[in-house]
Amino acid sequence: MHARPTLLVGILAINLQVAVCNQTPLLPSTPYSETTSFYKFQWPIKKVAIIGAGPGGLVNYREFVKAGFDVRLFERDTLPGGNWHYTDETPVNAPIPNADISVADFTPSLPPKGAKLPYEEDYNGEPSDALRRSHRAPKPIWDSLHSNAAAIPELPWPKGTAWELPHAKIGRYVRAFASFHGVNSNDENPRVSFNTRVELVEKRYNKYGEEAGWTLTLKKVVRTGLKSSKAVWTTEDFDAVVVASGRYNAPNVPDIAGLAVWADRFPGHLIHSRQYRTPDLYANQTVLIVGAATSGGEISRDISPKAQKIYQSVRPDNTSRNHFQLDLFLRRLPANVTVVPEIKRFLPPGGHIQDSRVELGNGTIISGIDKVIFATGYRYTFPFLPQFHNSSVKHADDESSEHPRPIVTDGTHLRSLYLDTFYIEDPTLGFVDKYLAVALTSVWSNKAKIPDTLELWRLQRERVEQLGGYGKHFQFLGAERTDVLIRFFLGWLNDAATKYGGRTINGIDAASVDPPS
Repeated sequence: MHARPTLLVGILAINLQVAVCNQTPLLPSTPYSETTSFYKFQWPIKKVAIIGAGPGGLVNYREFVKAGFDVRLFERDTLPGGNWHYTDETPVNAPIPNADISVADFTPSLPPKGAKLPYEEDYNGEPSDALRRSHRAPKPIWDSLHSNAAAIPELPWPKGTAWELPHAKIGRYVRAFASFHGVNSNDENPRVSFNTRVELVEKRYNKYGEEAGWTLTLKKVVRTGLKSSKAVWTTEDFDAVVVASGRYNAPNVPDIAGLAVWADRFPGHLIHSRQYRTPDLYANQTVLIVGAATSGGEISRDISPKAQKIYQSVRPDNTSRNHFQLDLFLRRLPANVTVVPEIKRFLPPGGHIQDSRVELGNGTIISGIDKVIFATGYRYTFPFLPQFHNSSVKHADDESSEHPRPIVTDGTHLRSLYLDTFYIEDPTLGFVDKYLAVALTSVWSNKAKIPDTLELWRLQRERVEQLGGYGKHFQFLGAERTDVLIRFFLGWLNDAATKYGGRTINGIDAASVDPPS
């Protein structure tokens, strides 16, 4: 994560002007024609829930408040900032093998069926510590991490700010933006609930049995003493929901033969990169790092001065899809790292991990390993939306009549979303990890239009065909598609502004690209 994780994603969205450049819709070359049949919302959208107070969630909060919506912002952590809230505390161990994608981040915790709300439970001692840790989910950054950070136009970096900054400064910067809009943890803003995890989002129905919005089940955990906590469950109703919980929540560990046996035999010796904090634990040790992209390469650089030996296991970069070339990351590996092929299997373990052996894809056997770090990425998951997960569907296009259509299947990509933002079957559910908030506010306030459901599905099928099907790189943008995306948003939203009285946008502000030199 030395390079471009969450802040850049959020900041380009923060500008109102355009989304960060790693998602791509199939778009018409011009705004919708006069003959386009538009979607008609079944209820007025006035009250909006935003899930997540990272950069994307904070931006959406700003835009929805500015547009006059009744907004509630929910954040499971103690502070705003998303991934940029670093603590020495590490996340819980990644499951090996991977958990089902519907619970890959957490298993929703609901009050007993029929319990009167608000419902409370008290925790003491070790259960209290475990509760708070899993509830807030320590973030996947490490002590020495530096990253690039684009500026927010309304909160520009001071002149002379370096391009690469320590994570602590980026975290303070994001919290300053939060404070600027009154949503930091010490602002006591009644619209914002920290320490509050959304456990379930489900359809709400009126007295006639008609869909009328969404109900959120919320769990707030508060410290009541040095070693005690209280969990409180409540529900709240909304007209629309913005999911801004990011994508660095569900660790991905590949299903390699023999790995589960190793994980069971050698607890604490195999971790996912999200648990890495400092190189001290790897001093004078032999470390096997699986993966060499952003996290894998930068962790390798971090521990190389102290580790005795590093093996970096790398898969062949054979995809023809548009993506970041692996060679860009390999160039940054330290000279003392031994690059090895991908792992074929973990052989039956010996009495100690150092006595155990790993077979590589070319038949080579390596041993003497002290630690294994899986820098193998993350999967999309939204445990509070279980009805939109279906792990039985893989990369094949799902044209079944089953409803609701899944958004998450194997966790490598998102589907059933128009512009990767609006859920096609019900556009009152929006996803904004990487798209500008003004699109949601404009559409939900009826100041911009999206096509009707049949046309949205047609566009989705065209997009799937154009991109060669679903898969890991389905949301990836290259430079050409980025340009198409920018032009579409400019044309669509500015055309809508002239027709319906919405806001005009001007493209990417220079302040959003580079700090001043």
